Amino acid sequence: MTDRILIAGSGQAGFQCAASLRQDGFDGEIVVIGEEAGLPYQRPPLSKAYLKEANADRLLFRNADFFEKNRIDLEDGRTVTSIDRADRTVTISDGRTIGFGQLVLATGTRNRRLPLPGIDLGNVLGLRSLADAEILRAKLASASRLVVVGGGFIGLEVAATARAAGLDVTVLEATARLMSRVVSPPISDYFLAFHTASGVDVRLNALARAILDDGAGKAGGVELGDGERVPADLVLVSAGVVPNAELAEAAGLYVHDGVRVDDLLATEDPAISAIGDCASFPFGQDGLQTRLESVQNAVDQAKCLSRRLVGHPERYDKLPWFWSDQGPHKLQIAGLTAGADHHEIRGGLDEGKLSVHCYRRGELIGVETVDVPGDHMAARRLLTQPAPVTLEAVRASGYDLAALMKANAARG
Repeated sequence: MTDRILIAGSGQAGFQCAASLRQDGFDGEIVVIGEEAGLPYQRPPLSKAYLKEANADRLLFRNADFFEKNRIDLEDGRTVTSIDRADRTVTISDGRTIGFGQLVLATGTRNRRLPLPGIDLGNVLGLRSLADAEILRAKLASASRLVVVGGGFIGLEVAATARAAGLDVTVLEATARLMSRVVSPPISDYFLAFHTASGVDVRLNALARAILDDGAGKAGGVELGDGERVPADLVLVSAGVVPNAELAEAAGLYVHDGVRVDDLLATEDPAISAIGDCASFPFGQDGLQTRLESVQNAVDQAKCLSRRLVGHPERYDKLPWFWSDQGPHKLQIAGLTAGADHHEIRGGLDEGKLSVHCYRRGELIGVETVDVPGDHMAARRLLTQPAPVTLEAVRASGYDLAALMKANAARG
């Protein structure tokens, strides 16, 4: 079956790979195997717009006609359970065996399960799928007190939505600041101030020890490490994700924080590639293995892999960018800013906008903005230019990234 490309996973990366293969001229069979029943859909709106509107049709990447017209065989409601690398076949959950010429692992991630007493009580929820969002939306409609365990993107997006709907909301973050894994301290401080001003009770360095039973088998609150009890009639656990790499590991592929791939997104098996949230790939000049959880990364890796599979290989080196909508504020990030050793701050909560320029060893590595879309777009272009951008150059431009981008481009 050398002309069949089989894609394990129907999320953003899996869908985009299938669509791009047809756009790039691949004429063989494409089979997409997706765990959830129904058509593939977007996940980012689940913690925001969907909780308000409950319009599932607006989430779909494409309607059923798209798959039929493009001859994409969608095997929904199924999973790949094993890979036979020698025979180039997979077994799927309904017992069938399917051959492949190329296998694409786009298996994504799953919510991290915390070892908390009471985690299985009623009204303790996670948010990963459309089914999860439907349950959460229904529960929010009748709840009065929500506790969110985890101060990352999804937890804060849900917290803002629930607070705007009138619920009492408490966010428990185990570390010293919000979104500490992905944003700079100034951005953490900005959103701490925003959520607090909105009436959300944000607790930092707050370690959840147990979820309390209300006496009827449902959540009645969360007990903290210091013994304090925070009342709740609904608990959302949003404590990060883990990559779905067990399938690859069982097949003997190298796995470490995801499925390891090279800069062409290939595993050590020439017939198997991995893309999206489950893939760990070399990033930047140092080639450090990196795993990203973002729509941009999933889409760009899918397009890059498609070009290789149709005979036009190119190394994956796209600039990462991210976003999070929390209440009326849009956080946008260009680049990976976690390794910054210096920050330059423009604006603040009083001004209703903020830009944080992040530097390492005097060179700009990323820009984080809140409600400054022009800076974000300029940063995405500036950071893809060949020459490094220095702190001195940014200061000399008056922090005008768009002007600096144009000046650099003019110099070639």
